[in-house]
Amino acid sequence: MSAPYESHENPYGGPTPAAGMTDNVAGGLAYITVIPAILFLIISPYNRRPFIRFHSFQCIFLTLAGMVASVLHLIPFFGTLLAIIIHCVIFVLWLIAIVQAFQGKKFVIPFIGPYAEQAAASS
Repeated sequence: MSAPYESHENPYGGPTPAAGMTDNVAGGLAYITVIPAILFLIISPYNRRPFIRFHSFQCIFLTLAGMVASVLHLIPFFGTLLAIIIHCVIFVLWLIAIVQAFQGKKFVIPFIGPYAEQAAASS
């Protein structure tokens, strides 16, 4: 039997914690809503793991992009049409990001991902 705090090899990189979630599960859960993303940035040990921090920040920035796109609905017809298109693109990017995170991969969303990388590295 192994010691209670012994770390094991994680096929997705880095040690697997004996208690808690693996990085890929936490990274994927960060995309469920913005609430887990914020919690992962606050709660230790998740806030010290670069993979989880990146996906949490990327989720937050993707949510902000969706909120900005929602303002386009105020512009008659073309604004509404553009907002619908942007929301569909955001939804597809969100699906790709969540699947990639659960697989232990780092999917960098265009325009948003580099800011998430910076934010994850700086804090």
